[in-house]
Amino acid sequence: QVPLVESGGGLVQPGGSLRLSCSASGSIHGIYSMGWYRRAPGKQRELVATITTDSLTNYDSSVQGRATISMDNIKNIVYLQMNTLKSEDTAVYICNALTNRGTYWGQGTQVTVSS
Repeated sequence: QVPLVESGGGLVQPGGSLRLSCSASGSIHGIYSMGWYRRAPGKQRELVATITTDSLTNYDSSVQGRATISMDNIKNIVYLQMNTLKSEDTAVYICNALTNRGTYWGQGTQVTVSS
């Protein structure tokens, strides 16, 4: 498995914004979609947003209107812009890539929303 590397997590106040980035190794080929998932303490991993190489997006209802996912198809970088953050957004955010050879996951980046 080739790892994905996330960055941009941190501590932010409620109502604030954060931009996450995830870079796929140049050795990864055949990507047809990338996405962001999150896992809060004591909860299962859940979908946040996904995007295909054709720029089709999907958002979980919990972040609809507050999150924007985008992808650089050449550099294989996916971004997640999150606004109006809430305490319930606190979680480890995990990058995902679907390829012709399988599904890959990053190590995650911690997002903490607290005053």
